[in-house]
Amino acid sequence: MPPLLQSRHLATEIPGPGSTQLARRRAMAVPRGVGSTLPVYALRAGGGIVEDVDGNRLIDLGSGIAVTTVGNAAPRVVEAVQQQVAEFTHTCFMVTPYEGYVAVAEALNRITPGEFEKRSVLLNSGAEALENAVKIARSYTGKTAVAAFDHGYHGRTNLTMALTAKSMPYKSGFGPFAPDIYRAPASYPYRDGLIDKELGSDGERAAERAIGVLENQIGAHNLAALVIEPIQGEGGFIVPAPGFLPALLAWCRDNDVVFIADEVQTGFARTGAMFACDREGPTGLAPDLICTAKGIGGGLPLAAVSGRADIMDAPHVSGLGGTFGGNPVACAAALGALAAVEADDLVGRARQMERLIFERLGRLQADDDRIGDVRGRGAMIAVELVQPDTNAPDPALTAALAAACHRAGVIVLTCGTFGNVVRLLPPLTISDALLSEGLDVLAGELAKL
Repeated sequence: MPPLLQSRHLATEIPGPGSTQLARRRAMAVPRGVGSTLPVYALRAGGGIVEDVDGNRLIDLGSGIAVTTVGNAAPRVVEAVQQQVAEFTHTCFMVTPYEGYVAVAEALNRITPGEFEKRSVLLNSGAEALENAVKIARSYTGKTAVAAFDHGYHGRTNLTMALTAKSMPYKSGFGPFAPDIYRAPASYPYRDGLIDKELGSDGERAAERAIGVLENQIGAHNLAALVIEPIQGEGGFIVPAPGFLPALLAWCRDNDVVFIADEVQTGFARTGAMFACDREGPTGLAPDLICTAKGIGGGLPLAAVSGRADIMDAPHVSGLGGTFGGNPVACAAALGALAAVEADDLVGRARQMERLIFERLGRLQADDDRIGDVRGRGAMIAVELVQPDTNAPDPALTAALAAACHRAGVIVLTCGTFGNVVRLLPPLTISDALLSEGLDVLAGELAKL
């Protein structure tokens, strides 16, 4: 097969005949509850392009929801996976362990925030990582209550649905959910600022509001853990006001509450640092436990919980694990992906992309009062669309814009509690030319609506 050209190309309408035929087969084989953002079926992908079965080449501004951070079929990942597949594909680390698992744990202990002794357990998915982080925190503290935040998303298992704020499509009709889960108000600078400018910009004040809820409605003596995304993903790429996360961490440390950072979407160079916590304040933020997945495996399923050794060692022997957690092929992929991040300075690349995206979207916002906010860090940037007169969320415009971009050959994703946010998650290996073209298509399609 010839090399994948790094250019946008529409060979057919979207979807083309090949994708349409596959959609008919899908309807007879896959339950309707499994949704898809685009009506195209991928054939291959790499760099900043996804090519479908009809020969359409789409600019990828989604990275499979922040998974292919180092690019699809990244050479270091492919080489590592091919070598491992030829050696063995599975033994189960709980039966006959292997070096790859240990090497990934060592790497995570090295790169995750915090200058303290750490341990890491490897798992399959972000939701499973969150489940295990809660187990570990409960074991360590002897307490049971767990608090999450408005606009937060943590997964689709029963416990993580309870942690997740948004009902549709994640929770509606799937209860009852795991008990002893509570919710506190998050810092949402744009929306908070529409009501109270000081609250929108003062993270410590926003933290006081949240802590008041935690103390009055739960009680620190009952609370095992606080679970929060440093940048809320599905909730709308919400970057909290400065001081919000450090104040929460300080309160947790004073009250024997485990601070769990959900970096499933934000980790591994995505935000212009190895982890989003690294960009909190002048010295960064060191959570007690940090949950990772998505970008860790270079496209293969892998997740982890990493954190303070005394907390991680609290569960009894065999209290943690799973048949496929830390699969040897996924571990090889993770080591390849991390090598790419470090050798190719993808943290620095994410910062470059942040400047390019903000410059382009800033000009767009200045010319269009339907753009209420542009926010994010690194290659994790969002546009919040609103009704100009009221600043009310405009989910209809958001859906129309995303669909128009898809028809034009650009993959964008939507998110937000109110369904009114377009999010950009390009692979860090995309060229400036493709990224700029994708942003130009976004701007052009918005102007038509």
